[in-house]
Amino acid sequence: MVLPFVGGFMTAAVLAYAVKKFKKLKRRTRVLGVIPARYASTRFPGKPLIMIAGKPMIQRTYEQAIKAKNLDKIVVATDDERIKKVCESVGANVVMTASEIPNGTERCNAAQLALPEKYDIVVNIQGDEPLIEPEIIDEVVQALKDTPDAVYSTPVTLCKKDEVKLLGRVKCITDKDGYAIYFSRGMIPHNKKGEVDPNHPYLLHLGLQCYDSEFLKVYGDLPATPLQLQEDLEQLKCLENGYKIKTITVDHASHGVDEPKDVASIEAIMKKHGWD
Repeated sequence: MVLPFVGGFMTAAVLAYAVKKFKKLKRRTRVLGVIPARYASTRFPGKPLIMIAGKPMIQRTYEQAIKAKNLDKIVVATDDERIKKVCESVGANVVMTASEIPNGTERCNAAQLALPEKYDIVVNIQGDEPLIEPEIIDEVVQALKDTPDAVYSTPVTLCKKDEVKLLGRVKCITDKDGYAIYFSRGMIPHNKKGEVDPNHPYLLHLGLQCYDSEFLKVYGDLPATPLQLQEDLEQLKCLENGYKIKTITVDHASHGVDEPKDVASIEAIMKKHGWD
């Protein structure tokens, strides 16, 4: 067992979690789905409310998420009244969270702490994935239920060969049992030629993240780690502290909305498949 340290000393919260977690692997049953939605994005302000084929993106994401069967409850966690108003107009439960929360993962934790009910699993459903398949949500939840030694599960899919070197596409490599070895914005695995191998199945990491709820409570207390800082990828903090991440490979043709130009490609996919 590898235990995480903070500046050479283990925090009380992290120690308590580690002892509890590894002393007895618990059965996880109750599941909370959270869609974090922040208005003041640096790269794309107001992104949750961008219109996609006539509906705000946050609405489309919510409408996909509520089709999942493995969620006991789903909420939108936001810091903005405009987003709250749109979500409540379509029947979504909304939890207001602080604007200064730095990322979606910690916003999910704030949401679970604000609710009176307790959950074993918290699913971070990215608000900029309007075409996320509910079946993938269910599969990721089931993966964490079935893998008690992991604290985190997440989906990967085959990466298009022309996107392997794109820094905006996060790649993943796993061991033979599907546990994540590493995530990178660069090409992984990297070969001696430094060129994309047309015969290798590169894996693209999808934004859906599924956490053990107790681990999520202490995740924010873990300090940033060297690889996390180099890659600007939160999930590396888990791996660098010795925690396991279980991946599942799914068939998913779309990616999220990172910038305004992505809206057109999302709408094209919707039109192709006859989505309303």
